[in-house]
Amino acid sequence: MTKSALQIARAAYQPKLPKALKGAVKVKEGEPTQSVADQEAIKALFPNTYGMPLIQFVEGESVNMPAINVGVILSGGQAPGGHNVISGLFDGIKALNKDSKLYGFILGPGGLVDHNYMELTSDIIDEYRNTGGFDIIGSGRTKLEKEEQFDKGLEIIKELGIKALVIIGGDDSNTNACVLAEYYAAKNCGVQVIGCPKTIDGDLKNEMIETSFGFDTACKTYSEVIGNIQRDCNSARKYWHFIKLMGRSASHIALECALQVQPNVCIVSEEVEAKNMSLDDVVTYIAQVVANRAAQGNNFGTVLIPEGLIEFIPAMKRLIAELNDFLAANASEFALIKKSHQREYIISKLSKENSEIYASLPEGVARQLTLDRDPHGNVQVSLIETEKLLSDMVAVKLAQWKEEGKYVGKFAAQHHFFGYEGRCAAPSNFDADYCYSLGYTASMLIANGKTGYMSSVRNTTAPAEEWIAGGVPITMMMNMERRHGEMKPVIQKALVKLDGAPFKAFAAQRERWAVETDYVYPGPIQYFGPTEVCDQATKTLQLEQGK
Repeated sequence: MTKSALQIARAAYQPKLPKALKGAVKVKEGEPTQSVADQEAIKALFPNTYGMPLIQFVEGESVNMPAINVGVILSGGQAPGGHNVISGLFDGIKALNKDSKLYGFILGPGGLVDHNYMELTSDIIDEYRNTGGFDIIGSGRTKLEKEEQFDKGLEIIKELGIKALVIIGGDDSNTNACVLAEYYAAKNCGVQVIGCPKTIDGDLKNEMIETSFGFDTACKTYSEVIGNIQRDCNSARKYWHFIKLMGRSASHIALECALQVQPNVCIVSEEVEAKNMSLDDVVTYIAQVVANRAAQGNNFGTVLIPEGLIEFIPAMKRLIAELNDFLAANASEFALIKKSHQREYIISKLSKENSEIYASLPEGVARQLTLDRDPHGNVQVSLIETEKLLSDMVAVKLAQWKEEGKYVGKFAAQHHFFGYEGRCAAPSNFDADYCYSLGYTASMLIANGKTGYMSSVRNTTAPAEEWIAGGVPITMMMNMERRHGEMKPVIQKALVKLDGAPFKAFAAQRERWAVETDYVYPGPIQYFGPTEVCDQATKTLQLEQGK
């Protein structure tokens, strides 16, 4: 590959490790664990991997380890730092025994089932250290949930002499990892399965998983671009910029970016749901900010919108839930309906309340709600142009207010959706260090015979040397949720807590930001320079940990 000057310079960066991982380690076990909810149901489904203790690695005495073959899979959407997880895993197993081997399965979990793999040698690994993307082996969204998939995967695992499999992914991917760990444990296959917490959305976190990798880099990338837009906005002073940000199931990205750039408006989906707000309530709130600024002669501003907002508006959420169940049960029949008749067909099949809401939606949004589901049966909310829906409705509301004499000003909107722009950015120093530590920790979990665990690195607002490495049983994070019309075990998503420090810090300042033009321009991610510029964790993490 042709390398940029930055890529060449970044290759020399040596990620920082927690002190406990710099030599031999031993396991310090904590208390037995239980799932966050539905304990009996989860225990019944995972009898071999339920109730295991929390693990922390501490300095130990050196022991001779036999060579071990390990497989690795990148699963789901890309997130900055995935290559460093693999680098840390590689360096970790090589430190245990130089003859250990790492095999990468190509294009995600499907590579395991289809026996599509490559050995990852030091020459290959060195090409990808500290780089963004998942292109070293590619990623995919195949769900590992059927026994024939597990058995097919086991064939190549045995053929390659693989003793452990590391699955790098988000909540659904790590749920699959846990199901796989349980299956192989029940059959005494001698195959360990370890997960690593990835998702730029930031919704895979708890006490033991302080942040999912990639969130830091993605938010800094988006905040740079939002800052650029805000500077343009404040220069031209004639547009309202409606900016949709990734975050289907939670508003962590929107909230973090708001804390970094100080926009005029940031909608937090969890607050909308908690206050039982309607779509019109959200539109009225934005329109009022626009009107208030116009009264001061400021016909410009920025609005941050989380990707999954529509699903958090309670009335819309009920509609989408019924749509998901109906389309899951009637997919083949719906596929035969002409596109021009699909709207009428759906209206005729829904309950009265949901039928009326669906009928009231603009045709484009209604159509987007019935598009193909993702592999987990969810509406693909990234395809719903929420930013345009809101700006159109705000324009209508303002026109109405103008007639009533409540609004004097001009309203012109620009639309943006930042998603792919942040998923493969070169990882920040924080993510480079954090991901490398996660991979190295995974190697130690393997060395200590663990399965059904997720790699955990904590105390992440401290210098990296003081980070705490260990493992958390994946079953500890699980609850039962409805998927494709059936109750399934899944990792519980971490939503923005309205009583948490990050939201409180935002809520305390948003009224001032709404009126004043107090934008912050973070600029691009810095990889070289003083630590206060290069190594800062997200504002979310700093506020959560009281830093």
